[in-house]
Amino acid sequence: MRTRIGLLLLAFALTVSAKTALLTHIPLVWKPTSQLQLGSMGPIDATVHFEPFQDVRGNKEKIGENQEDKDPKPVTTGDDVGAFVSTHMRGLFDKAGIKTTDGGDASVTIKGEVRQFFVTEINTYEAQVEVQITVLGRDGSQLWKGIASGDATRFGRSYRAENYYETLSDAVVNTVSSMLRSPEMQKALGK
Repeated sequence: MRTRIGLLLLAFALTVSAKTALLTHIPLVWKPTSQLQLGSMGPIDATVHFEPFQDVRGNKEKIGENQEDKDPKPVTTGDDVGAFVSTHMRGLFDKAGIKTTDGGDASVTIKGEVRQFFVTEINTYEAQVEVQITVLGRDGSQLWKGIASGDATRFGRSYRAENYYETLSDAVVNTVSSMLRSPEMQKALGK
């Protein structure tokens, strides 16, 4: 009888500790669930070089927060958010059929400052990504500068890393979708 009660208490303690394990210093993982929405974007002639973006957010580790309880639970990472965003934006440009390059043969260079990269969880996961984008010509002249942003909302089990990954990834996808549909951005890219 004592053994059974002891096992039940141990199982309960493990369940409680698993529920309260904080999502701190988790890696950034690319897990989009949505697709690029490009509308009637025509061909883009530019060859694009992405520089690693700078993370200019105040708290560079904090990428989310669960606010369902009285005491909010943080979501943090030790990864480079700027590099994560620029790497996956570049991949999305490739997916959209826009040639990207590492070398000096680029016709335009894209620089960025990540200003927002965050998920708030209250019943649903709501992500917001905002990047200040600067497009430079081959000669270094500024062709376009502006804010690119995107958001994403999803349902999921409470306080799960996978849901944070999916929501942030979808917000990056939506940011690139809005960028590439912008006539000003298309003009800067040589459409």
